[in-house]
Amino acid sequence: MKIRATTDEDLDVFVSTVHTAFGRFPDTPAEDGGGCWWSATEMDRNLLAETDDGRPVGTAGSYSFELTLPGRVVVPVAGVSSVGVLPSHRRRGVLSAMMRHQLTDLRERGEFLSVLLASEPVIYGRFGYGPATYTGRLTVQRHRAVFAEPRAGGGGASGSIEVLRRDECVDVLEDVYDRYRRAQPGALSRPPRWWALRAGQPPIAAAPRYVAVHRDGDGNANGYASYSLQDGTLTVDETIALDDAVFTALVTFALGHDLVTQVMFKHVPHEHPLRWQLADFSAGEASQHTEWLWVRLLDVPRALAARRWFTDGDLVLDVTDPFLGDQARYLLTVRDGQGGCVLTERAPDLSLDVRDLGAVYLGGTAPSTLVRAGHIRAHHSDAASLADRLLRSDVLPHCVQWF
Repeated sequence: MKIRATTDEDLDVFVSTVHTAFGRFPDTPAEDGGGCWWSATEMDRNLLAETDDGRPVGTAGSYSFELTLPGRVVVPVAGVSSVGVLPSHRRRGVLSAMMRHQLTDLRERGEFLSVLLASEPVIYGRFGYGPATYTGRLTVQRHRAVFAEPRAGGGGASGSIEVLRRDECVDVLEDVYDRYRRAQPGALSRPPRWWALRAGQPPIAAAPRYVAVHRDGDGNANGYASYSLQDGTLTVDETIALDDAVFTALVTFALGHDLVTQVMFKHVPHEHPLRWQLADFSAGEASQHTEWLWVRLLDVPRALAARRWFTDGDLVLDVTDPFLGDQARYLLTVRDGQGGCVLTERAPDLSLDVRDLGAVYLGGTAPSTLVRAGHIRAHHSDAASLADRLLRSDVLPHCVQWF
């Protein structure tokens, strides 16, 4: 078996192989080549695994995204996707060989972070990825959708809502999402070519959708909700808002829609205040709470120095990377929001696998949780609480991008 980089000429075989690996058939592309989830594939970032006689048996790819870190720092990141092995060649080391090849290649490109969405979560931990953001659904029965009076006072969002079809407001969607993701830790960019090619899921995809666009008092769009209605259920693909008041206005709009018995909001963070805003807390039924974005550090010092910090302190991390055969001890020093990370021989505060460092990197999982779970070893009584304070985020990380 050999693993090689792909070229533009390999597009058809790459797409066919990854679909076969997942037991699916490729979508019929539109006349302009857009409209399929794979249309934004970057062939210079993909790999093919082939048998000795040249038959393709596995694929792995990555997209060039930007990821927002705590402190509104935007950095380049590899979005790993299209990873699959033909059913006839599983359990032969093909996947491990591709992932090792890919991680080595990303490092050689100078990239220090990679992310993915795991179709089978039990697989990717062994390659050094840890779940770093979480998402879920919230379903509200319309007859119970009564909002409580805010006890702290304050008014709602000023402005108006306009209902448009998806194809009428792509520019608005692209602009609002881009402003949102730059301020939201854990959010990924949606490159212009994704919008142009309609690659992904709604509202990027061209599937019929209505969009409630919220505009401020000056007429500038500052939020949207993409939705569809079927059999009395209004399903909101995503609610993107530049502040909480706009989010509430869009939710209020959805819950007030006619001919609706229930509203299902996708991609609602577990800690979102929406349930607290309802007069009946249990009126919001949470479901499918799960991990979403998985993070892997390819260069620990660069990754730790890149994000912003919100507590001063020093932390010594003994990090093992079993898959790539690395182990090193690092001193993280934080002063005035800036972090520096260097090799050290000091005694460790924490010992952890690189997958666990990925899980806590964005601040969505507390290190003390993984200490209690038996995954991170704390070497003294204050280590876990110190790590919790240092690795927290100013805003809970969240990601809605599918890739």
